[in-house]
Amino acid sequence: MWLPFSKSKIPVVQLRGIIAARPGMLNYAGCAPVLERGFAIAKKSGKLVLAIESPGGSATQSDLIGQFIRRKAEKEKVEITAVIGDLGASGGYWLACAADNIFASRLSIVGSIGVVTEGFGLSDFIARHGIERRILTAGSNKRRNDIFAPRRAEDMAFTQGLLDEVHVIFKDWVRARRGARLTADEAQVFDGGYMLGERAKALGLIDGFGDVDQIVKALGGEKAKALWLKPRPPRGLWRLIFRNAAEAALDVAEERAAVLTLR
Repeated sequence: MWLPFSKSKIPVVQLRGIIAARPGMLNYAGCAPVLERGFAIAKKSGKLVLAIESPGGSATQSDLIGQFIRRKAEKEKVEITAVIGDLGASGGYWLACAADNIFASRLSIVGSIGVVTEGFGLSDFIARHGIERRILTAGSNKRRNDIFAPRRAEDMAFTQGLLDEVHVIFKDWVRARRGARLTADEAQVFDGGYMLGERAKALGLIDGFGDVDQIVKALGGEKAKALWLKPRPPRGLWRLIFRNAAEAALDVAEERAAVLTLR
């Protein structure tokens, strides 16, 4: 007879997609409930698996999810194992580092420990087409990195400073979680480049190779099976309302700010 919470079932929480605050993406609001369920089930076996498929995204959301996982793991005394599928890079690798051990395929894309922000400069375009822009602000830096204004050296320096700060936090997180397992010069690990699983293992970014089923059996025995748990996206009319309203608001917000992303 199958018992749903028996030790032969290892909870596997799927963390899949681009990491972003908006509804339907991989974020703290969507992940917290499913992680709570995973930890509740994991009390029986003391094991929880994270199945990661993500190219990264929001630095803030990556940190929120990662810190939440560590708090719960330490409180509930649960061992976390991350399994990277095709892709666990940048913010995706940040999430993997919340685990005690990380596995991947030899051909998985891993790493990309860096930070980026990007946009467009349209000041010459609007000038060429005779477009007059009218804007008033209170605060000399309210329109920092304005895409319709010529680039300012002080804006570039400010944004680079933010990028460097986030990069330091990212590197400290990886150091804290991987520790002595990092075997190479840090210049090879933290340059923002991504790599295949083979090289990631050589550098100490992952612990070995394996897929979810293999890892579940290694953790729970040959008869162990994965109990998959996935975040629930908004449904029906609420999905349309949240998607349209939230995305419109976030599009404006992102255009007005230097959005720092891990990818």
